[in-house]
Amino acid sequence: MKKLLIALITLVPSLVFAAGPEVPLDKAEVDLHDKASLQRGAQLYMNYCLGCHQLQYHRYNRTFEDLGIPQELGEKNLQFTGDKAGDRITNNMNPESAANWFGTAVPDLTNVARVRGADWIYTYLRSFYKDDSRPFGVNNAVFPNVGMPHVLQELQGLPEKTYEERLIDGEMEDVYVGIETDGGGRLSESEYDQAMLDLTAFLVYTGEPMLLEQRRIGWFVFGFLLVFTILAWLLKKEFWKDLK
Repeated sequence: MKKLLIALITLVPSLVFAAGPEVPLDKAEVDLHDKASLQRGAQLYMNYCLGCHQLQYHRYNRTFEDLGIPQELGEKNLQFTGDKAGDRITNNMNPESAANWFGTAVPDLTNVARVRGADWIYTYLRSFYKDDSRPFGVNNAVFPNVGMPHVLQELQGLPEKTYEERLIDGEMEDVYVGIETDGGGRLSESEYDQAMLDLTAFLVYTGEPMLLEQRRIGWFVFGFLLVFTILAWLLKKEFWKDLK
């Protein structure tokens, strides 16, 4: 037990460092019933993310079916590798080459929403900013010193940190207040936010594709237990009536 406590104490600093600085997360109002949102998110993922990040625990045909996308339409517009509809959603990036390019292995994103949470993903996708000191010229407020480029820059433009002069302890100081795009993207700020919400919703789906079905079954189970409890109580009441 003593050795275990020592090991845990030793690990605490590294765990805190890995967590990074605390940044307020924006609420991601994900609606898994909104098939149109999920379809748009799938389109964004296939066009901008799949080149690096696989979804190797998902298959194209299952994804098309769950999202209400006709298979022929999905194969034509969302499947670019020549794979069969029943194949897993992977790419041809060499893991060793990727580690050299980005400084670390590129993660599979199938379960990223289960690990990080929807709010983290939504905020992360909207928190890139210009940083000339980084290899790709950008950084991220949620994930400092991130190794990936801002692949969605053509949609958002190139954001920059903004500061506001405020009086603090009797002195005027520049205080960080947020990130603002340069307006060079194809989408407006509200359109980009919606696009990132769609992408977040798709990643939530990939993490738990059976979530809605689980909830539906859960209500049936709850109803059964409620009815069973009432019947058991009535049976107990009837049984004990003759023993009084």
